[in-house]
Amino acid sequence: MRQSSRMPRRSHLFTWVFGTAGGLLLIFILLPLISAIVAATPQALIQTLSDPQVLDSMRLTFGAAAAATGLAIVGGVPLAYMLARHRFPGKRLVEAIIDLPIVVPHTAAGIALLMVFGSRGVLGQPLAALGIFFTDRPLGIIVAMLFVSLPYLVNMSREAFAMVDRELEMTALVEGASEWQAFFLVTLPLAWRGIVSGALMMWARGISEFGAVVIIAYNPKIVPVLIYERFEGFGLTVALPVAALLILTAFVVFFVLRLVLLPEKD
Repeated sequence: MRQSSRMPRRSHLFTWVFGTAGGLLLIFILLPLISAIVAATPQALIQTLSDPQVLDSMRLTFGAAAAATGLAIVGGVPLAYMLARHRFPGKRLVEAIIDLPIVVPHTAAGIALLMVFGSRGVLGQPLAALGIFFTDRPLGIIVAMLFVSLPYLVNMSREAFAMVDRELEMTALVEGASEWQAFFLVTLPLAWRGIVSGALMMWARGISEFGAVVIIAYNPKIVPVLIYERFEGFGLTVALPVAALLILTAFVVFFVLRLVLLPEKD
């Protein structure tokens, strides 16, 4: 008997329920963000765009997050590959350690980082003798962003590597490729979308960090710290335009990066 090639019909109720549930969640996300942007008058936004402190803070925030992401790629991608491809004693422990920065309150993470990178810290003290400082320095901001956002890159890269068919790697090795060639010519080209997605998520998470940064490097101020300072010192009216500008800028940059780096498949 000839099988029908027609696609099964979807229940209208099923589609409506799932669509409504997803729509409500999107409203929950968008409503506060849109409210903040709408509440900031165009004049206030223009004035904020000409504020040197805000512009310097924006450059520092986006640049530090990019630097933290770049550092994470160097060690995070190899670690993700090892976790995806190899079994070894303590693997579950390593995975749990990677997830710790998500679980630990970020103010506590900032204090922990201060114990290591502060002027009297385990690494901070000997590095200070070499003229390398972290407390109230851009390096401290980068370290804090790196610590709290690293799990996004590692976990998403690990999942991307795990989805690559292992047989393709084995075929390359059988054909005479070295492990390096198999990785760079077979595995990495197939997993790159997941790695880039993880890098973008890490970068975005770094931009939004506050708790860990404010402990180890209150100055120079990244935008989340600047927003908090202006809210505490001058109230909502002064803090709102900076918050709206950060929301708009982060959305545009993040959307464009995803559009360019992760175009939709045909």
